Amino acid sequence: MPLLFSYGTLQHKGVQLSTFGRLLEGQPDELIGFEQALFKVEDADFVAASGKADHAIVVFNGRPDSRVQGTVFEVTQAELERADAYEPSGYQRVRAKLASGREAWVYAAQPDAAD
Repeated sequence: MPLLFSYGTLQHKGVQLSTFGRLLEGQPDELIGFEQALFKVEDADFVAASGKADHAIVVFNGRPDSRVQGTVFEVTQAELERADAYEPSGYQRVRAKLASGREAWVYAAQPDAAD
């Protein structure tokens, strides 16, 4: 099963229930080589549902000492596709290394998205 690392809204119970139809079980982990930034979401529906326009986003910097805390979840392929549909424009799903040594999918900044 795929692993999905979340540092933001996908950790929230309400988002999990509305996106996946269930609560996910996860473990704390850290994303290596990324730093967290703020991203202004332009999708009006996403902003209305989340209650805010400014959301966390991660930007790859390649530095091994850069870490972002979050949670890693085991999801099905279908749930991963639902997560793709949930994430607004500006985020892209990429494979990344975690401090635990595992690799997981994470939603990171598309080029120029966090500028």
